[in-house]
Amino acid sequence: MLPPPAGAGSSAPPPRPSAPPCEAPGAWPWTEPASATSSLAFVVAGAWILVAARRTDGAPGRTTLGALTVLIGVGSVVQHGPAPAWNPVVHDPPLFGALALVAADAVAELRSRPVRARWWVVPTLAEVGLAAAAPAASVVAQVLAAGAAVGATLLRARARPAVRRRLLAAAAVLGVGALVGELSRPGRPLCAPGGWWDAGLSGHAVWHVLAAGALVVLAPAVGSRLTPATPPGSGTR
Repeated sequence: MLPPPAGAGSSAPPPRPSAPPCEAPGAWPWTEPASATSSLAFVVAGAWILVAARRTDGAPGRTTLGALTVLIGVGSVVQHGPAPAWNPVVHDPPLFGALALVAADAVAELRSRPVRARWWVVPTLAEVGLAAAAPAASVVAQVLAAGAAVGATLLRARARPAVRRRLLAAAAVLGVGALVGELSRPGRPLCAPGGWWDAGLSGHAVWHVLAAGALVVLAPAVGSRLTPATPPGSGTR
């Protein structure tokens, strides 16, 4: 991340150590304009999920996912905008919570059981403390949660024909976004310190938009129990 420019005033937070930036910088408190602006995609996606869940009388998990998606966007704006020292506390837990919810929902359906709030709420509350006390460990926890969510979702796609196409589409969109984001890190081929085409765009901003889109695609499957369980390997109905 970028430190606030000289002369920003004593109210500016201390700079965060970071690698060279891969997007055009801005003035504090909008230090990474492309990433901060693209974070609003999560707010829009979350609002979309909430409205769709209300219109379709959707499962409570969809409403929860929508709220968490909005919070992901807010936390990401804080992280890429003013970037206070405490930004992991508002950025990390909503993301971890959404991943844990998706994983818990997939596991619950595979086991033909209802989702228990404690399966994902308790770890998310623990993540709040982890983000405050050990931000580096919080990043590791998010990676593990992402692996669990993707793995459980793929197993669910294999076992549930009714939602297979939606789950695979969400995974594909997320995968493309993750690839672009990874290739846009410092030292990677898509890292452009001045922003792509000198237009201020960045791979991380693209990752934000695609990740938000993946959540919109995935959301209708959360809480869905349209077909009975099909044991892996037994074929489809």
